Amino acid sequence: MSTNPKPAATTGLDYDVEEYVCAETPEQLKALGNSLRIAVLSLLNERAASTTELADALDRPKGTVGYHLKVLEDAGFIRVVRTRKVRAMTEKFYGRVAQTVVYHGVPDSQDPMFMVQQALSEAIVDKDKAMPAFTLRHVRMSQEQAAEFWCQVAELAEQFAKAPRQGDSVYGFLGGIFPTGLPTLPDDEGGA
Repeated sequence: MSTNPKPAATTGLDYDVEEYVCAETPEQLKALGNSLRIAVLSLLNERAASTTELADALDRPKGTVGYHLKVLEDAGFIRVVRTRKVRAMTEKFYGRVAQTVVYHGVPDSQDPMFMVQQALSEAIVDKDKAMPAFTLRHVRMSQEQAAEFWCQVAELAEQFAKAPRQGDSVYGFLGGIFPTGLPTLPDDEGGA
């Protein structure tokens, strides 16, 4: 698994994390294809936590959470960042390896829309609130222009991920640029 060679991300965490880690293998993508594991990663954006703390927050048995922690650890997304003695046992505290997980392509075995489906499964729609908020736009452009816009979206996503942790709700950010099968008009040769 490759990580960004840049220095650790600036976060409110009490341990160092890389800015991003790439999800490249089918095993890594499978590890991210579970809503409980996504919830664990989200909680670990707040601070390092023990299996017990995570199980309490997720209202799940410790054994279940422990299994999912092992999957994430084996995939290279989390690690033990500290330990402490509790009676005769050593309690492990898990933290993220990186602030952001980046996907570079999707293997044939993985649905290319898995992140959109994940966002749809997480989104809470309340007609009385201003969120969720979405916009969809279509523009005919070159692949190079689309890549430039993607860089801007990625920068915005990074700013979102670095926002101070506060408030009582967790918000998601989903951004993307994608080719469509929509038709195009021929160039206007009449200069209208």
